[in-house]
Amino acid sequence: MNDKGAGCHPERAEYYARLTPHNLAPLWEDLGNLLLRAPKPEAVPHVWPYADVRPLLLESGDLITAEEAERRVLILENPALTGRACATDTLYAGLQLILPGEIAPAHRHTQSALRYIIEGSGAYTAVDGEKAYMEEGDLILTPSWTWHDHGNTSDGPTVWLDGLDIPILRFMTTTFVEHYADPVYPETRPSGDSLARYGANMLPVNETRAQTSSPVFRYPYERSREALEKMRQAGGIDPYQGHKLEYINPATGGAAMPTMSSFLQLLPKGFKTESYRATDAAVYSVVEGAGTVRVGGVDLAWGKRDTFAVPAWMPHVFDASEDSVLFSFSDRVMQQSLGLWREQRGNQ
Repeated sequence: MNDKGAGCHPERAEYYARLTPHNLAPLWEDLGNLLLRAPKPEAVPHVWPYADVRPLLLESGDLITAEEAERRVLILENPALTGRACATDTLYAGLQLILPGEIAPAHRHTQSALRYIIEGSGAYTAVDGEKAYMEEGDLILTPSWTWHDHGNTSDGPTVWLDGLDIPILRFMTTTFVEHYADPVYPETRPSGDSLARYGANMLPVNETRAQTSSPVFRYPYERSREALEKMRQAGGIDPYQGHKLEYINPATGGAAMPTMSSFLQLLPKGFKTESYRATDAAVYSVVEGAGTVRVGGVDLAWGKRDTFAVPAWMPHVFDASEDSVLFSFSDRVMQQSLGLWREQRGNQ
């Protein structure tokens, strides 16, 4: 409540005091904080250098097993949102480690989750009984309420970026989780089945399954990277985005998940974007290259495997010192489905 107005008018202060026991408050004293002229995110721009995080993440492997932890993850906490498990106001991000021979036991939850593979090869996520094997740069989806477990059959550690809509579901109080009776959910389909059925711009005849999330669980980096390179060779580049593609649900043409959009973009060496901002907050993972991003007046330097956050409605400019590929996810699709998403290109 704004005490300034009450202080200038003692009779109002007395009136407000009588409202409190009834769990009432005067809207007019707080209207300016509720109806803002523009978004004011609490999150701040921040980068998590992988060189700093990796040793700490590997150390956790000596302290707790994947089975004990259920998910051995270091949460990427935004400095302005400490203790809230938020990388931005609306998005959760964390780095997960699974060591050779380990299994992270099966569970399911209402949160949608994506995994972007940062380091390692040969581990897997099993989604409703289908294993999606991991290679660096792959995107793997675990849609809402699908059973999933993780395993590592390789001889080295695997690390990936977890992206979830935890803050969104927490706000809507729609969080549920269920644990499977056994560590591993039974195999129902061979590995690669979903990509074979849905990954060639084709759908099985008489498909009846719900398509809220993409039926493709693994988006191989090799394919996505090739598409970006073809765009570069074709010429023309978006001055605000570089060469940028969105991962989609092949059954609908829309975003791959209902609450989070995911993207891959190529910034050629020496390319500097024009100023851009949008109402969706985003978390970025650097797949290739190095550069800087100026976000809301703050300069962040980034390199391969680093993660950084760009809060909502903050002007930002990318400057690539090398050919760079960036993965990102944001809450854009949810905003678009509600008719709320807005962007601004250039300094208007």
